Amino acid sequence: MDPQGHEEHLGLAAVARRRAALARERAERAEAAAQRHELLAKEPGRDFHAQIAQTHRRTAACHRASQRLQEDFALRAAQWDRGYGTRPRFMTGVAEACGMSSAAVTLVDAGQNQLAIAVSDEQSRAAQELEYVLGDGPTRDAASARRPLHVSGRAIEARWPGYGVGLASLGLASVAALPLPSQDRCMGVLTVFDPRLAPVRRADLTEVAAALTRIVLLGPDADAGLYGEIDIRAIVLQATGMLSEQLGRPVADALALIKARAFAEDVSIETIARQIVHGDLKLS
Repeated sequence: MDPQGHEEHLGLAAVARRRAALARERAERAEAAAQRHELLAKEPGRDFHAQIAQTHRRTAACHRASQRLQEDFALRAAQWDRGYGTRPRFMTGVAEACGMSSAAVTLVDAGQNQLAIAVSDEQSRAAQELEYVLGDGPTRDAASARRPLHVSGRAIEARWPGYGVGLASLGLASVAALPLPSQDRCMGVLTVFDPRLAPVRRADLTEVAAALTRIVLLGPDADAGLYGEIDIRAIVLQATGMLSEQLGRPVADALALIKARAFAEDVSIETIARQIVHGDLKLS
C-alpha cells in the first residue's frame, strides 16, 4: 500500500506522528552528511565541501522545522481523536512557531490571484478574505515582489488604506508575509498576524516557510491539503467563468463584480459565488 493510501486508515494524530518520524529521519541523515563534508572541508584543497555541508545543514533545518510542526499537531490531534475539544488546525502550530497569533498560507497563480487558503483561526480567514475582496495587501505584494515584508501599526493603513482599516477593525496591528518559491515562480505566501506591535522573528518565519514549501506542500510525504484544511476557491472560479460568459466581459471584470457585491453585502465571496452558480443571483 502506498503511503497516502496507508494514511487514510489512520487517525490525524497517527498520521502526524508518522510524518514527524520521517522528517526526523531525514534531518538526521542530512546532519550526518553535513558532518562528513565539514570534515572533508578541513583537508587541503577541498574547500568546496564546506558549501556542500551548508546545503545539508539547511536541508536538515528544514526537516527539523517540519518535524516540530508535525509533532505539535500530533499532540493536539491526539486530544481530538480521543473526543476532546474541536478539530485542530495545522496552521495554529505554524502561527505559534512564528511567534504570532494567527497565520495563513495562500496558494496563488501567476497573476498573484488567490487560489486556495488554509488558516489558523477566523481572524486570519477574515484578513485573507478582506485582501481577496480588495485585491490589495501583504500576500499580493509579497507574491508579486517575491520578497518578504513586515508592516505594523499606522504603516499598514499608509501602505494599504482600505486593507489597513479593515485589519485594524479585526484587532490586528502587525502583519508579515513571506513568499513560498517553487522553481521559477511563487506558489504561495505565508502570512502571519498579531495584535501586538512586536517585532517579527525573521529566522523563525523563514525556517517555517521553507518547511512548508519544501516538505509539507511539495516534499515526498507532502500533504497539499494540510490535513483537509486547504480551502480551494473552486466555486469562485466557476462563478467567475459563468458570469464572464453571461455578460460577455473579461474574467477579471466578472471577478471584480463578484467581489464588489460581496463587499457591499458584507458576506463572503463564496456566498455570492454559490448564488450565481445556483442561479439565485444575477449580476450586470
